[in-house]
Amino acid sequence: MEAWNAAYVRVEDYLRAHRIHNRLHQSRLIQAILERAARRHETNPALDPTTLAADEASAAMDEWFSELLGDKNLPPDRMAASGRVAMLLADGPQKWPYAFLDSQNVPEEFVRALRASSIQAGPDMAVSSMVPREIDLGPITGVAGETLERIEKWPIVRTLLLWAAFVATLFGIFYTTR
Repeated sequence: MEAWNAAYVRVEDYLRAHRIHNRLHQSRLIQAILERAARRHETNPALDPTTLAADEASAAMDEWFSELLGDKNLPPDRMAASGRVAMLLADGPQKWPYAFLDSQNVPEEFVRALRASSIQAGPDMAVSSMVPREIDLGPITGVAGETLERIEKWPIVRTLLLWAAFVATLFGIFYTTR
């Protein structure tokens, strides 16, 4: 029983992560997902109920997104990502809180919003020719480089400059806090 309680909590957290906050709808979805997990658990009792429930929640979402978005040629990982992004862009959990994972009562506006928000592939790749060229950072970089080279040659000057910068920083802090 503890394992199934942990599975319940995991699915509840999963739904909450997808912004499904309505308790009644959450309970219905959790019950359906846990029933699917229990049927799989009957065939193989060695499997962990929490893992089964997480797999079933993910599978239910993948099936639902492929049904709503209509493009069944996409790989499952791409379909899941595309559906989740489309749902968040369409603000589905806020506007249609009861439509999530519901196959029968999905408002047509929600389906249109999901399809309009789904990720579309960009333009085809075109071959172009880019010639590398030197980056011109201006005259300051040359002067700064020469100065740093001179400072590296004279370690005493380098140490004095570092101490001067440290003292100037302390003085600046003292002056601004007074």
